Amino acid sequence: MAQNSVQSIERAFEIIEALAVEPKGLSISELSQKLSLHKATIHRILQTLLSRGYVQKDPQTLRYKLGVKFVEISSLYLNNIELKTEAHPFLRELVAMLNATVHLAILDGSDVVYIDKIEQVNSIRLYSSIGKRVPAYCTALGKVMLSKFSDEEVEKMLSKISLQPYTQNTITNVEKLLDEIRTVRNRGFAVDNEELQEGVRCIAAPIYDYRGQMIAAISISAPVSVLPPHKDEENAQKVLETAKKISHRLGYVEGKKDYQGKEM
Repeated sequence: MAQNSVQSIERAFEIIEALAVEPKGLSISELSQKLSLHKATIHRILQTLLSRGYVQKDPQTLRYKLGVKFVEISSLYLNNIELKTEAHPFLRELVAMLNATVHLAILDGSDVVYIDKIEQVNSIRLYSSIGKRVPAYCTALGKVMLSKFSDEEVEKMLSKISLQPYTQNTITNVEKLLDEIRTVRNRGFAVDNEELQEGVRCIAAPIYDYRGQMIAAISISAPVSVLPPHKDEENAQKVLETAKKISHRLGYVEGKKDYQGKEM
């Protein structure tokens, strides 16, 4: 066993790896013999994995197999790789078109996670990097991805976090945030009006997959002088068009209905 490892976690992975190469599954006795572990230990670990969907039990044979949770996690991982690969050339086009920094991000709980970023040469310094997490409530990316949820779901999500003011423009009132997200649903894009970083404005649009589900978003970020409020509609159309191109690359079919029942 590796130094500093946690024994119960090591054993759980041993069970998972043993089941991974047995399509027909294994019983507790077979796992015990294969891994040289006590049946009680295996049973306890299997019950935890079973409760979380990582293994499933055949009621007829009493054998255990890997569960659908692994399929879900694998799909998310593979989707993110495909998403970044397919989106990258379009992000470069958008950077050149609008002279702004472009981000590609996903939503993880109440946080936005950047998975790609392309900066314009000599652009203003943005406090973002690939892999960094920022609150969804004060970013255009976050607000556009929160718009896929109902008001009740958004309110429940916001109730679990502290709405801290990053700038004087940060919206920290839940009802005002809900109004903002309703606006995002209606117009199809979101704006960050210096809500995360002073002097920086952002516009974001959603990305849909082959199922018509919103899975990510892209945004442009630049100083107020580059993205003034009076040009939001004009700039948003370019961001929306780029998001639509990426969605098509991911299998989105024109005319499919999105989560609101509207055509994208």
